[in-house]
Amino acid sequence: MSGQRVDRRRFLRSTAVVSVAGAYAASSTGEAQAAPKARGKSTSATFQWFGTAGWRIDIGSRTLLVDPYLSRYDTGMFTGSFDPATELTVATGTVDRHVGRPETVLVTHSHWDHFNDVPYIAQKTGARVIGTMTAYNLARASDVPSGQLGLVKGGEVLDFGAYTVEVVASLHSRNAAYSVALPGVRLTQPEKPHTVADLPEGDTLAYQVTVKDGPSVFFMGGSDFVERNVAGLSPDVAMIAMQASDSTYAYAERIITALGRPPVVVPVHWDNFETALTNPPKPDPSVKPHLDAFVAAVGKISPRTKVVLPEYLTPYRFA
Repeated sequence: MSGQRVDRRRFLRSTAVVSVAGAYAASSTGEAQAAPKARGKSTSATFQWFGTAGWRIDIGSRTLLVDPYLSRYDTGMFTGSFDPATELTVATGTVDRHVGRPETVLVTHSHWDHFNDVPYIAQKTGARVIGTMTAYNLARASDVPSGQLGLVKGGEVLDFGAYTVEVVASLHSRNAAYSVALPGVRLTQPEKPHTVADLPEGDTLAYQVTVKDGPSVFFMGGSDFVERNVAGLSPDVAMIAMQASDSTYAYAERIITALGRPPVVVPVHWDNFETALTNPPKPDPSVKPHLDAFVAAVGKISPRTKVVLPEYLTPYRFA
């Protein structure tokens, strides 16, 4: 299902009346691809980036999260000494300060930089967690009650009243060796996870959140996708994960085309997520060339699309 298109001239950063600093505009005209469709009373919605693929979405008084990872501890990943035996830890003060009182948490996959903080958030707030069988079993192993867990596979359209969530079966990115880091699934409940290696990928999902009388926003957690699964979604805004290798063929061209050339594209998962949540975000050196190439490719294939590089913990509105 698709939402109504956003008028890009009404794209606002809620804390200012100018475009976000560091944004790329693929079009210098600032004109929308099409006139906005008529709407009823608009539902207020703001979006805050937590880094990696993480988001907080506030729709009126209701909050949902996507891949909320705020602990950002050192595993050696960005210094060439990655240690999969790194102990899982939660920066409870940081998490409590920024997540609010979420009612729903959407998990794209179960790697630590997406799932690490989810069990703590679910236990602290009572939030419902939506994810794969692996996410379900890891959450149960982490003492999240089964009544708070929603198992999905892709294809579901979940109605939450003020918003709907369409679940999309997707793919994780591949590295330069054409493999997936920390692969594996958990089809039964394992022992309680203690290290980064205890959180495998566990299959990958994407989500399209459509706000009632508001924008439809597509969220990715891994930088690959099933083209046929996203064709026809036509989101107003697409949060697209950046790849760290060239193993996926024509990634930018294919995802932008399959999504119907969204009016607004927000690259995610390009930052060094083992540094503090301090603006401006520090890019992952291995991803930065791919980010630059992605922006250039969008400018060529969809020149009217606006590409916005988000800043941490900054409220954005897509009206």
